[in-house]
Amino acid sequence: MGKPRIGLTPLWDEQRNSIWMLPGYMEGILRAGGLPLILPLDDDGETLEEAAEFCDGILFTGGQDISPGLYGAEQSPLCGPVCGVRDRMEAFLFSKVEQGKPALGICRGIQLFNVLLGGTLYQDLAAQFNRAAAVHGQKPPYDEPAHRVRIAGGSPLHKLLGKESLAVNSSHHQGIAELAPRLRPMAWAEDGLVEAAAIADKPFAWALQWHPEMALAWESSGKIFAAFTAACALAARTQS
Repeated sequence: MGKPRIGLTPLWDEQRNSIWMLPGYMEGILRAGGLPLILPLDDDGETLEEAAEFCDGILFTGGQDISPGLYGAEQSPLCGPVCGVRDRMEAFLFSKVEQGKPALGICRGIQLFNVLLGGTLYQDLAAQFNRAAAVHGQKPPYDEPAHRVRIAGGSPLHKLLGKESLAVNSSHHQGIAELAPRLRPMAWAEDGLVEAAAIADKPFAWALQWHPEMALAWESSGKIFAAFTAACALAARTQS
């Protein structure tokens, strides 16, 4: 058995007409013993089917805002740029998560999980989330804490970290409004915003609002990447 192969959804630079990747996503997986692979930005079902079959797990990265049409809302002027091909690509890949493929969503990733499972988003926290008290859009450096989260007792995240609260970084302007029925919250910001969630009936389908890939020196970041990579390795062994 080789290293578990983990597909990363690519970041998109509209100005350069180019895909790219933050190195922390790949480094986090490499340190945990996995093999990170950047997936093509494509919404062709045949291409994505083959790519998903090749991967033992999928990491849904951060990036553009999600199209409000995916959760039945009109796009507000406060919504940032969207990438339709990425929305369609990740919706297809999420169907593989529904079939049991391990997944980790980060920032946009938790928003994507929520929307595809029937939840909604604040298109702009500053304007629409009047309880916002925590710093959700910190400025660099991003490896410094911006606020704390309260971790749900007995949740998978609590079992992994053994902590009731955690200092996290934060760089997002959207967030979960209505939590999807099948998502179980694992952590909340000080102002009540859901910051981590999991699909309870899947082997490993976690999503976080903060950015462990930008704070790899933190113990919690290493443990999260290790838990995800271990789930991918287990899936690979089960399928072999």
